Amino acid sequence: MVSNPVHGLPFLPGTSFKDSTKTAFHRSQTLGYRNGYAIVRRPTVGIGGDRLQFNQLSQAELDELASKAPVLTYGQPKQAPPADFIPAHVAFDKKVLKFDAYFQEDVPMSTEEQYRIRQVNIYYYLEDDSMSVIEPVVENSGIPQGKLIKRQRLAKNDRGDHYHWKDLNRGINITIYGKTFRVVDCDQFTQVFLESQGIELNPPEKMALDPYTELRKQPLRKYVTPSDFDQLKQFLTFDKQVLRFYAIWDDTDSMYGECRTYIIHYYLMDDTVEIREVHERNDGRDPFPLLMNRQRMPKVLVENAKNFPQCVLEISDQEVLEWYTAKDFIVGKSLTVLGRTFFIYDCDPFTRRYYKEKFGITDLPRIDVNKQEPPPVKQELPPYNGFGLVEDSAQNCFALIPKAPKKDVIKMLVNDNKVLRYLAALESPIPEDKDRRFVFSYFLATDMISIFEPPVRNSGIIGGKYLGRTKVVKPYSTVDNPIYYGPSDFFIGAVIEVFGHRFIILDTDEYVLKYMESNAAQYSPEALASVQKHVRKLEAPASESESKQTEKDPGVQELEALIDTIQKQLKDHSCKDNIREAFQIYDKEASGYVDRDMFFKICESLNVPVDDSLVKERQGLIMLPKLVSNS
Repeated sequence: MVSNPVHGLPFLPGTSFKDSTKTAFHRSQTLGYRNGYAIVRRPTVGIGGDRLQFNQLSQAELDELASKAPVLTYGQPKQAPPADFIPAHVAFDKKVLKFDAYFQEDVPMSTEEQYRIRQVNIYYYLEDDSMSVIEPVVENSGIPQGKLIKRQRLAKNDRGDHYHWKDLNRGINITIYGKTFRVVDCDQFTQVFLESQGIELNPPEKMALDPYTELRKQPLRKYVTPSDFDQLKQFLTFDKQVLRFYAIWDDTDSMYGECRTYIIHYYLMDDTVEIREVHERNDGRDPFPLLMNRQRMPKVLVENAKNFPQCVLEISDQEVLEWYTAKDFIVGKSLTVLGRTFFIYDCDPFTRRYYKEKFGITDLPRIDVNKQEPPPVKQELPPYNGFGLVEDSAQNCFALIPKAPKKDVIKMLVNDNKVLRYLAALESPIPEDKDRRFVFSYFLATDMISIFEPPVRNSGIIGGKYLGRTKVVKPYSTVDNPIYYGPSDFFIGAVIEVFGHRFIILDTDEYVLKYMESNAAQYSPEALASVQKHVRKLEAPASESESKQTEKDPGVQELEALIDTIQKQLKDHSCKDNIREAFQIYDKEASGYVDRDMFFKICESLNVPVDDSLVKERQGLIMLPKLVSNS
């Protein structure tokens, strides 16, 4: 910093000198805080700490400046712009003056009142100087009330001048359409507004009351003849003391009657009785709390009062010889009220203490009124009518909409498509039936049996389905507990009776033999012995079979040769596991036979190479089990 302390020297190089004692060249702080507020103060020293020169004027100069008018320097001041115009509908929007008033109305056609005082509210709207008169609605007054004069500007004289808010005040009369209203008071906003405009308000007056309305508010005079009994003492002594009894009304003797429970309250303060219903959850009854309202109950009536219209008039002491009292309500006794006989079986602890202190009765035990339910009636099924299965017919007795009986799903899944086939002969005295043969199919999944009779040419008997799938009942089982034929009942030599027809089992297929071998525990020793005997016959020496084969019919030999040839062709085929299933699907009757066209159709669908020349000479049926047993 270069300074020139010597006055008179020019501020030129060589004439200024540097003050080596100065080391601070910062600017002074002009901002500060006082009591938490930021303030600005003028700097007193400059850069380097030199004191600034200010307010060096003399007192005379300061006085001159104080008395000097700024008009000489700055000219005349400009006039402020006038305030914006605000219309009345904006300035006084939603500002209403409210006055309480009343008017008197003559009532010439009434003997109870000569005039009527009607209280109203007068509203003055400052935005457009309009007025309205509204009368508060009084319930059941019988007078049209509400808006008496709709909102409009009201004339105050014949010259056409209208009422202004300056004309309104407390304690004055104003005439509107021939009716004189006496203004008695105003609300707080109206009072503040008028006083702010320089209007001196009159003191408020008391609102006039309608004499007829005040007369209606007075209680009616009652003329009660005092009785000899001190009812006031009884009321003060037994107030809020109630005897509670538990009773039942047994109406089971009538049609659709039932036994219902009730609570009887006896009020000691006025000897009245009340009967309350006891509702249970989901009892199907309307929730009426009271069967009989609280009233005095007559016990003995006067003979002449039997025809007294009780439904129209109340019974007084003149028609009653004796009323029900507390001593008539005893646990274990019956009580007739309004034609119903109630049996009291219990009471609360307060009632027991009252009877002990008042009447000296100490033994009031609870009586058990619960009736033991009769044993449930055993449901008996009607006799079997012979249609369908017994289980299906019994479902009509268990439900309105019968459902199918439950099946053993696991058994059906395990034994699905498992069929036991047997060859049987009909036991009949008719000679034509001796040569008839039948194929029994037993379905392990459902325990059902179907019978198929292979057709025989020139036999005179139409073959085909003999019996559809159904369960067959054993001949000596009862209708109520039927016993059906099972797998253990079918063996070689067994007699099966199907609906009056007797069949003898002659032969089985190879699957039955395997099934009996794997489930030997289900069969009797007799059945196993018959199977073993049959197997021994099949394992006879080959010489005997060959000798018998030479004696066979040429047609039978040709059929067996055809079956052997086809079996050899199917043995090495890749789809041999599906051949049996395919034949069983198309064999819907489970007879073990398919016709020639169906045979070729199945072979074509499985891509089985079968030479048509081997089969074209043979017409008729092809037996299923022999064709696919070895494949």
